[in-house]
Amino acid sequence: MQKVPMTVKGAEKLRAELQRLKQEERPRIIAAIAEAKAHGDLKENAEYHAAREQQSFIEGRILEIEGKLSMAHVIDITQIENTGRVIFGATVTLSNGAEETLCYQIVGEDEADINNQKISVTSPVARALIGKYEGDSVEVNTPEGMSVYEIVEVAYV
Repeated sequence: MQKVPMTVKGAEKLRAELQRLKQEERPRIIAAIAEAKAHGDLKENAEYHAAREQQSFIEGRILEIEGKLSMAHVIDITQIENTGRVIFGATVTLSNGAEETLCYQIVGEDEADINNQKISVTSPVARALIGKYEGDSVEVNTPEGMSVYEIVEVAYV
């Protein structure tokens, strides 16, 4: 079984969702199913079928999260000495030379969220950055074409 890299915050977020699903959502759905059963004929009971569908979704999500957590290799970037090298979990500030700077944290696939400046370790930008150092120039093949960035800063936060 191959381990999947994940940040500490990403693992905490998944654990919090798992706890919420097990302790809040699951009991709520069980109560809704019991209430719908009390209404009688299950064949034509839309509330019952909707509650069962929700239950199926929640149980599936619980299994998915448990699987992800079991395969996770949680990496605490704050425990690593900052050498200026881009590694998993690092926050990288880039400049394209046109007075525009970009800042991304390299995270696991499940944590990626471009709106929050978090890119997947498997993305083209992250793959081009991994292993490089502050001050290095990096060429990245993007959908818009080849882009050149200079690594301005690498932070391990």
